[in-house]
Amino acid sequence: MSGACPDNRCDGSGFLFDDEGRTARACSCRPARMARKRAAAVAGRLPKRFREVSFDREPVASMNHALIRDVRAYVRVIRERLDEGRGLWFIGDVGTGKTTLAMLVSKAAMEADRTVAIYSLPRLLGLLRDSYGEDARYSLTELIDRLCSVDLLHIDDVGAEQSSAWVLEQLYTIVNTRYEDGRALLLTTNLDHEALTEQIGARTVSRIFEICGDPLPMWGDDKRRERDFVMPSAPRADDDAMWEGGTPSRYGRRAGGSLD
Repeated sequence: MSGACPDNRCDGSGFLFDDEGRTARACSCRPARMARKRAAAVAGRLPKRFREVSFDREPVASMNHALIRDVRAYVRVIRERLDEGRGLWFIGDVGTGKTTLAMLVSKAAMEADRTVAIYSLPRLLGLLRDSYGEDARYSLTELIDRLCSVDLLHIDDVGAEQSSAWVLEQLYTIVNTRYEDGRALLLTTNLDHEALTEQIGARTVSRIFEICGDPLPMWGDDKRRERDFVMPSAPRADDDAMWEGGTPSRYGRRAGGSLD
């Protein structure tokens, strides 16, 4: 735990030393240092696919202007928003860019020197389940404590996990603890309000509203399909190359491998 003391009292160790009395006492900066140490255990890196994400690059550059304006406004004062425990959440169809925008916000938080933990909900719950193992590094309570210590907890695909009493309880514990501690959340979900409430419970959804306010809607077509998939043209009856060997090539590819 090194680094300059934000209160300008200690030498960066988190302790005040009395050389004459050979004693030491905790500095006022120590609680924050301990919180950052716990957070570091679960803090993650931005996935490689999203490391270059920015407002000026696709697909963000072509997204709805009103939506991007709201995200820009949050990112512009992200330090203040995280200090206030205010988060964001995106709700909408698959492939509309929710995860991309959430990663952009997480990237901004990291650039502001804040601790961020990024998980899909299924992966997060898997991590919590693993805490019951004999060789687990942390107990369930210790792991939740660390998840609640980061400045920003980013959970992707909320509602993607099959509901059970255990799932609902762990998710509520994390969300409620962050709410009580004034810690921000960043969430994405494919479910509308009614479906999400049915999937993860009304009390958890209520806390999410308290932390993040109204969700930013992102309903629409799957942009990944529009970008990545091009339907091959239908083969002509007289195109011998397409039917080489008497068997049509899958996906309309010629023997040489190129698409029509």
